[in-house]
Amino acid sequence: MKKLIYIALIGLLMAGCRQDIVIVPPEEEHVGDSVPEKSQDTIGGDTIPVVPPDSLPPDTIPSEPVVQVAVVGFYLLNEGNMGSNKSTLDYYDYTTATYRRNIYAEANPDVPKELGDVGNDLQIYGGRMYAVINCSNKVEVLDAGTCRRIGQVDIPNCRYITFDGQYAYVTSYAGPVSLDASHAQIGYVARFDTATLQIDATCLVGYQPDELAVADGKLYVANSGGYMVPDYDSTVSVIDLGSFTEIKRITVAKNLHRVRTDNYGQLWVSSRGDYYETPAKLYCLDTRTDEVIDSLDIAVSDLDIVGDSLYSCAAAWDYIQMDEIISYYIINVRTREPVSTNFITDGTHEQIQIPYCVRVNPVTRDIFVTDAKNYVTPGQLHCYSPKGTHKWSVRTGDIPAHIAFVKKLIIDN
Repeated sequence: MKKLIYIALIGLLMAGCRQDIVIVPPEEEHVGDSVPEKSQDTIGGDTIPVVPPDSLPPDTIPSEPVVQVAVVGFYLLNEGNMGSNKSTLDYYDYTTATYRRNIYAEANPDVPKELGDVGNDLQIYGGRMYAVINCSNKVEVLDAGTCRRIGQVDIPNCRYITFDGQYAYVTSYAGPVSLDASHAQIGYVARFDTATLQIDATCLVGYQPDELAVADGKLYVANSGGYMVPDYDSTVSVIDLGSFTEIKRITVAKNLHRVRTDNYGQLWVSSRGDYYETPAKLYCLDTRTDEVIDSLDIAVSDLDIVGDSLYSCAAAWDYIQMDEIISYYIINVRTREPVSTNFITDGTHEQIQIPYCVRVNPVTRDIFVTDAKNYVTPGQLHCYSPKGTHKWSVRTGDIPAHIAFVKKLIIDN
């Protein structure tokens, strides 16, 4: 968190040198190879799961018979430097192999301040895209097909978003950005209706809650306590979704961050440690007993779970070594053991300065890794084959951080 504030100060200083905010014009670049819109129903021997498309509302999903799911593209949210209003949105179109930068401004010319300050999360649900804009204190709601703005939900210091049924759930630090522990407030989760975009309830959790995930009628929230240095929070709040009340807290480790579920009733939670004596680790919880059942000595900046594989990348800061510790792991979530200590197999990982986000195409299994570089200049997006060989790279906005795949149902007529 100290490094986060340091980066923020750099961003504020850079912004202060400008007379006006620089608006980045939209750009387009051809990268990779275009692919047919219709995907195969098996990839590498693995059956592709049939899932509801993110680009269609639930009531339009046909009942007979769905045989394939295609990923037609993805959005990438660039965080931008804190204080500079430079969060931007990019889009990659698989059918044309075209990467388009800063598409929000072009799609929404009537929005004067564009997307906002610090893009902290991006998800697609029910045909809409939700961009959590941290320091602009809002969740921006967009049409997932056109990127046109639908509205916004005002939530102070909002962090991450997830969904269940008709509701969206968003973590909030409640108070402003500050490392003054005396001013830190208990965080909460805000619930809003995805149809009306109205907040109808909040639930208090721990200090500075970050990622959250739904499993078995419960909402699990990682409390970081990032503003409480050195007395970080170390708990996962468990919320009963029916009553929307916190029913327990599970003690895990200091400075929790990422939370993801797998197909085995397990919850994967990352701890950033204290950057000194307590190392970053990855923990596994059983959602049936709400107990920690395993841990791995792996730092995690970001992770993605596809099938039985958990992909993680890390640039973990260590004040003892005064350096970023870089890693790229694949974990088998069933056995809870590493199967690869570097999923980039051709040596091109040496070209990445700060791995920041990892996502895996659920159909092709191509691996995407973003590079935040020095945090204050444009980053890069790298695409790798399922075997870990480099396919293509493209320039992004500042701090490329979040990827959301656009899926489409393919119906066998």
